[in-house]
Amino acid sequence: MSQPTPADLAARVRDGDLRFHELEDHADADADAAAAARRLLVAEATDADLDPLGEYAFDAAAVHGSNIENTLGGVQVPVGVAGPVTVDGGAGTAERYLPLATTEGALVASINRGCSVVEDAGGATARVTKSGMTRAPVFQVAGVAEAEALVAWLRDNVPALREAAESTTSHGELLDVTPYVVGNNVFCRFRYDTKDAMGMNMATIATREACDVIEAETDASLVALSGNLCSDKKPAAINAVEGRGRSVVADATVPRETVEERLHTTPEAIAEINTRKNLVGSAKAGALGFNAHVANAVAAMFLATGQDEAQVVEGANAITTAETTADGDLYVSVSLASLEVGTVGGGTKLPTQQASLEILGVAGGGDPAGSNADALAESIAVCALAGELSLLAALGSRHLSSAHAELGR
Repeated sequence: MSQPTPADLAARVRDGDLRFHELEDHADADADAAAAARRLLVAEATDADLDPLGEYAFDAAAVHGSNIENTLGGVQVPVGVAGPVTVDGGAGTAERYLPLATTEGALVASINRGCSVVEDAGGATARVTKSGMTRAPVFQVAGVAEAEALVAWLRDNVPALREAAESTTSHGELLDVTPYVVGNNVFCRFRYDTKDAMGMNMATIATREACDVIEAETDASLVALSGNLCSDKKPAAINAVEGRGRSVVADATVPRETVEERLHTTPEAIAEINTRKNLVGSAKAGALGFNAHVANAVAAMFLATGQDEAQVVEGANAITTAETTADGDLYVSVSLASLEVGTVGGGTKLPTQQASLEILGVAGGGDPAGSNADALAESIAVCALAGELSLLAALGSRHLSSAHAELGR
């Protein structure tokens, strides 16, 4: 039997023989035909031209169900590159090009300028200082006395919880469980080493298994597998303080002459702008993050490398510092508290995202496990550092508006 055409599949949906979300389940249909049929149906309903969405480089069958549902096609975002910049990282030292997917004019140019200045200064240093993906279920107990009893039980039974959690994965390791009591609610923040995977799904599945042990052995009742103390895809002070995913710091020292000749300002001006803008201004605004535009670098590299774009919320939770050294040079750093990244799983396996990871030299699992994700985190931190330096300098030289007028329109 010949394969049905997209028009055939669309007709069967109109006739009620197939459901819109079940097109791939047709015995003789392939995923590309199903996506094309959806484009026909949605174009009819909305009078939109959806032909551009039909131009994509991934295997529709591979992404359906694992990355997306009701596949329609793909959206293209321009990808630029900044660098090279030397990253002296805990996962290794390398000269790296930084792939950035964005539609914001001037962003790649600005980060590239920052990379060039950092490279002239000898490169940047970056280190992952803490690592661990979290999931925090919430349990209900009868009252405060029972809450205290559950906390004591958790303290004494981490090995049993570890055995249960790790039975669900060949890679993840339960690092610790931290309880938080609010009335008759007990939140248990599980933290895992997820190696080169971002690990949110891994942590969720493992925690569910551990929750069964808690319910079987105590009087606590699981209310929700996620109690928002994780805290995933939301601005949260706990992530700024305790970290989530990878906490990573990058810094560089730029000679005074380089600041003056390349950035057309001074170390003192950049340090003052950083204090008054990034620190005082952010504090007055009540911001969870004291930086100029770290989200720009994080979002662009997340899109390019197949990360979960919603986790830019936590990834941009960063503090930028700048000061003049005793020798009159500029010291600048950026500390990202909760950068959730991976080099395996999720969107990292798509062909264009794989290409971006290959540009960085971190595609797939690292040796030792976790080293590629560490290297990716360190690269993103250096990218953010370059972006912060360039923007602060543009403010110091009063070139910000002219740069956007020239490149951003």
